[in-house]
Amino acid sequence: MGLLLTTIAALSLWIVLWAIGVKSFDAFMLTTALIVIAATARLMAPYLPGRRPDEESGTRWTPR
Repeated sequence: MGLLLTTIAALSLWIVLWAIGVKSFDAFMLTTALIVIAATARLMAPYLPGRRPDEESGTRWTPR
């Protein structure tokens, strides 16, 4: 849901920037950067500390 909202906001920002005179390519690059950052954050979120579910005891291999 966050990625969808970021995409909508970024495309709205692109239209607004283009309307006020910013070059369309520059506004599009800013839009693309926002979407790529949001997608990267969504992909990396499960790997951040504290975001993994607790493991049950005995399910993890431990060396002897």
